[in-house]
Amino acid sequence: MLPPSDSQYLADHGIVHTLAQESGMQCVVFPAFVLPQGFNRTSADLLLRFHSGYPDVPPDMWWFDPAVGRSDGAAIAATDLVEQYLGRRWQRWSRHLRPEQWRSGIDGIESYLALIRQELQRSVVGLAA
Repeated sequence: MLPPSDSQYLADHGIVHTLAQESGMQCVVFPAFVLPQGFNRTSADLLLRFHSGYPDVPPDMWWFDPAVGRSDGAAIAATDLVEQYLGRRWQRWSRHLRPEQWRSGIDGIESYLALIRQELQRSVVGLAA
């Protein structure tokens, strides 16, 4: 189960998601997660995986299905691996938070989604119209 604050945030904002457990990890899938302009598709399913110590243990990485890339075909660093979770193949975005980017007891799914959106935007700087 997600922490109550995460569940409340998702409910309050009407964010569609599904929850699953796999290999001791809490998995949250956001279907048709909207991508900023500059990608080769407008949306993809987003997978977040949380260790049992979350939210005290910060999240690490995220995954897309189908894989996403820049609309100009240029490579995006650390997105070339594909991993199998929940019976699907997911493109891994290998991103690791610096210690100061995660505040135990303060941060949660809302701030992590904000960080993901920032990184997605950073990945297509100069392409968005």
